[in-house]
Amino acid sequence: MDLNRRAFVLGLPAVALTSSLPISSGFAQQAVSRSTYQAMYAPIDDDLYPIPGVDLSKVNHNYLRKVVPYATSEAPGTIVVDPANRYLYLVLRDGMAVRYGVGVGRSGFGWSGSAVIKDKQEWPDWYPPKEMFARQPELMEQMGELPGGSGMPGGPGNPLGARAMYLWQGNKDTLYRIHGTFEPWTIGTNVSSGCIRMINQDAIDLYNHTELGTKVVVIGSAGSKRHQNAPRV
Repeated sequence: MDLNRRAFVLGLPAVALTSSLPISSGFAQQAVSRSTYQAMYAPIDDDLYPIPGVDLSKVNHNYLRKVVPYATSEAPGTIVVDPANRYLYLVLRDGMAVRYGVGVGRSGFGWSGSAVIKDKQEWPDWYPPKEMFARQPELMEQMGELPGGSGMPGGPGNPLGARAMYLWQGNKDTLYRIHGTFEPWTIGTNVSSGCIRMINQDAIDLYNHTELGTKVVVIGSAGSKRHQNAPRV
């Protein structure tokens, strides 16, 4: 896996490949044009289902994808999630990282700790655990019978979005996911039940540059707790 900064002309359509991924001030400072972001978050029509383009007027531009200087002792390829600031970092070489904006757990659903990505799915099915059905019994009306039990098939109406990466600790599924969302305006907020949600275009970008076995570190904060096996979306 190429983790050099040059490799991260990520997720851009052909018309934008002459541009580099936006770089934050503090390293080869450059202006980020609106057209660059429009290309990066353009509609995707060649996936299993069409993915609409992102209305950039509804997303805080601080949470759009860019390469930034990032000091960390974690090895290149590691994913570091900073829930307090609603960022996810994919660590590169040479003190840099790709930074993505994320939505994280609302009050009472924060968590911290280390895990690994043991599975990855395109257009994943969603199987809410029984604890979530207990909190939101109306969810049952949206479920169907799938091979894995009562759940929602992958597709545009599925809250896991276009991609999901499944976080495990040892041989145990934590039930936490890094996944896409069709609600990009929720990025940069504390809105989920503990999962880490990303703009679909960003989730695809990260998915394409993340291998099984990748280490994921979720930084603790005052409102977070060490991992407990609990339902999350």
